[in-house]
Amino acid sequence: MDYSDLQDSLAGSKLEALLAFCDSNYLDQLTHGDFPRWRQHLSKFPAINVADYDFSETVRFGHADGIDAETSDILKQLLLDMLPWRKGPFEVLGIFIDSEWRSNLKWARVNNQIASLAGKKVLDVGCGNGYYGFRMLAHEPEQVIGIDPHLAYVAQFWALKQFVPHLPLAVLPCSLEQVTEPLRGFDTVFSMGVIYHRRSPIDHLKQCYQCLVPGGQLVLETLYVDGPAGYSLIPAKKYARMSNVWFIPSIGTLEQWLFRCGFSNIEVIDESMTTSDEQRKTAWMPFESFEDAIDKTEPTKTIEGSPAPKRVVILATSS
Repeated sequence: MDYSDLQDSLAGSKLEALLAFCDSNYLDQLTHGDFPRWRQHLSKFPAINVADYDFSETVRFGHADGIDAETSDILKQLLLDMLPWRKGPFEVLGIFIDSEWRSNLKWARVNNQIASLAGKKVLDVGCGNGYYGFRMLAHEPEQVIGIDPHLAYVAQFWALKQFVPHLPLAVLPCSLEQVTEPLRGFDTVFSMGVIYHRRSPIDHLKQCYQCLVPGGQLVLETLYVDGPAGYSLIPAKKYARMSNVWFIPSIGTLEQWLFRCGFSNIEVIDESMTTSDEQRKTAWMPFESFEDAIDKTEPTKTIEGSPAPKRVVILATSS
């Protein structure tokens, strides 16, 4: 987990405030994960830089013929020791990581409709292990920075990034709420699958706004429910097994929230229904998943009786 290249690029820029999350004192004092343990785990990975990689549907690093069978077995076990793998899929030197989410399906909904990322600075909020960040690199951005407070997922990113250390992609172990001063330095901000986990969705949108340059684009992907503008589902305790879901708005409510936060050019580009083809348990995420969250006698409802998950993608522009 070496942030030296990122620190060099941030110094003196509009994004300099992010340097605080690269500092060794900050990293060593993280309370939501065991930074020394993950560093120790990553040190066990074979030192291999691959020259051949691909950032299409399955993010691939090298080929199976790049390592011998014994090294492949060691590498696979090291990756399995980092369960659960939520986002993907990835292929690492012939080892296929079949993640819980087929995140390539979500990326396909936004890939050809967002503003160009070429030469741009991009922020991915709640990025997990960086799958979408790797996909963004196919668009040749200047720099992609992901943020996520879950150190286990940040460690997964570093397990992958060490094969391609030169690429302009980094993930910081922090939340958007910790970025307390307006950056106004990113051309595009992605918030995909995050806002319904926030106790204050309005604050989340304001924070996304404050990260964008004037005229920058927000790519917002979230759960939604049917209903009029102003309506939002507030789960009593859980939604689809998840206890950290606070508000699931209608699309009209989302549009109102965005407008109230200063966004313009608000455009719905996709609506979809989550299925077990997109989210399911695998050997790389063997715990409860989508099928366990849906009422088996009434698949249009969750096990709590709420409407089954629907998702929407909305684009919006900052002023």
